[in-house]
Order: sequence, then C-alpha cells, then structure tokens
Amino acid sequence: MTPADARRGPRAPRGVLLVLAAGFLVGGCGVVPDAPGPMPDSVVPSEPAGAVAGPDGHLSPDGFDAAQRMAVRIRNVSCADVVRGTGFAIDERTLITNKHVVDGTTEIQLSTYDGRDVSVTNSGASSLADLAVVRTAEDLDAFPELAPTDPAPGDPVTVVGYPNGGRLTVTDGTVLEYGSDPLNANLGQVLLTDAPVEPGSSGSAALDSEGRVIGVVYAKSSTGHSYLVPVSTLRDLLADDAGFVPQEVPAC
Repeated sequence: MTPADARRGPRAPRGVLLVLAAGFLVGGCGVVPDAPGPMPDSVVPSEPAGAVAGPDGHLSPDGFDAAQRMAVRIRNVSCADVVRGTGFAIDERTLITNKHVVDGTTEIQLSTYDGRDVSVTNSGASSLADLAVVRTAEDLDAFPELAPTDPAPGDPVTVVGYPNGGRLTVTDGTVLEYGSDPLNANLGQVLLTDAPVEPGSSGSAALDSEGRVIGVVYAKSSTGHSYLVPVSTLRDLLADDAGFVPQEVPAC
C-alpha cells in the first residue's frame, strides 16, 4: 500500500482519549483536569515496560549519535505553568517542536543531551498544524535530513525525545496507518504509530531507519499509540513564508 492509498484509510477510532504529549488532556466536551505540577529536575521517571527498544533503536550507532545531538529538551515557562517538551534541529539555528509546547511562553529554555544550555532568539507557531519553530542564538550540534516522502504503513519508526523531561530516550515502533487528525480538523491526514511516547515527548522527531525525519510526535492515545504530523506537512509549512507566525510574549 502506498502512502497515498493509506491516506484514504480508516479514521482514528471513536472514543479514544488523546493526550497531548506535553501533558495536556484532550477529550470531547468533558471537564479537563488540572495539569500536574512540574516534574522535579532531580527525578528521572521509570520507563514503561517495553518502552525502550535498545540503545539506538532502528538506527545505526552513527545514526543514534547524530539523533541524540540534534534532540533538545525544552522547558516553556509561561505565566501560570512550566511545560516540558522536546525539539529537534533542522539547521544550525532552527528547532522544530509542537505549538502546544511553546504556547503562552514568557521564556523558552533549551538544553542539549550533554547539558549545554542554548539561548533562544524568537519563536513562531503554525495555525495549520501543531508545529512551531524556535530560533537559537548559538549553533546546534547536528541536524537530520528530512525524508523526501511520507512513510508507508509497515515502515519502521524510531522516536528520540525527552519523556517527562528526563533522560534522552529512544523508542521503536511501526507506522500503522494514516487517519484524520483527531485534534485539528484543518490538518488532514496524520500518522498513527505504535512507538511508545510519554508526556514530554511532544515535538520529538520520528525517524526512519536511515535517520531521516518522517514526522513529528504531537499526541498519544489512551491505547498507547502515538500520533505524528507527517514530514510532508512540515515541508509545506517550511516552504511557506507565512507558515509560522511570530509569537508574542504575553503580559502576565
């Protein structure tokens, strides 16, 4: 089955609770519970059974080395909360993450896998998809290639990110299908995978076996599946001068 065929496949199942992977709950018209407090920096949460596939997932050792150097831990300090997420470099001074990771920010704090802090110059968010760009004041260590096409169902996927704001984690899975975005009707088709993600994984790069970006993690379902914005959507937004609108710092 080709990606084009798969995009006409089944929609996401009804009745499945989705969790934005930065820790916000999303559900129909129900009451949204209060977000939990920030995770202490001294705590490294235990991993769910089977969540970590191995030291480098589907990637070669060189591919994993590049992946960990391009993945960045994000802390969004807003007027009312601290949100943790992940981003990844696409060039020397540009990161991709989720819009909901940087929404309402008064300060974006970035740190690399080896503990280096990176200063931010500005950020912009998309009105179409749950994506955002963050510009840095210093060069980033590495950045991956964007895959030329979206993956097909059955293709392997590796997610590299910072779940719960803890240590860098690699999880493996498979692209299951294309379906309608359950959170944003404007986005169209998204990828459903069985690669495990947790709160804090929002904005993580999903990579193919060659280390190329095939999508961006933005949510998980109550059944443990992860949702990705496909790389074709990311490419389209990056090619559009109006794809990302500069964010204004709110007055607290």
